[in-house]
Amino acid sequence: MKICELKPPRGAKHKNKRRGRGTGSGHGKTSCRGHKGQKSRSGTKRRFAFEGGQMPIARRLPKRGFRSKFKKVFQVVNVEDLNAFRKDAVVKPQQLVESGFIKNEKLPVKILGNGEIKKPLTVLAHGFTKSATKKLNAVGGKFELIKC
Repeated sequence: MKICELKPPRGAKHKNKRRGRGTGSGHGKTSCRGHKGQKSRSGTKRRFAFEGGQMPIARRLPKRGFRSKFKKVFQVVNVEDLNAFRKDAVVKPQQLVESGFIKNEKLPVKILGNGEIKKPLTVLAHGFTKSATKKLNAVGGKFELIKC
């Protein structure tokens, strides 16, 4: 079989509707638009979520709360997870990605104080809780803030 002999399977293709070509075509006169009404007129477009003049649902429902456009979303790592690293290691977001604690090294990282840490480490992150800094200092570790 040659490329020039390829054809689509039977029934896969059909002729386009040829509208406005007279009454004998079956799609003439009103060109499949019906009689009168908004959709039968030329140049009509309805905006997204238009409900025919009824008050749209986005305006009917009550609005509550506030969402800041400038909110920082942190990836969180607990202090107990840092025990996976060797003693006196420098833990950066890149090492956290490689060990599977976070997914993206470009997003900011925050260290939380859940659990206990047993090794002194130097941890570089974008944020630390007070309890996390206390626990790191207690075992002789250090923490450094990375600017966002």
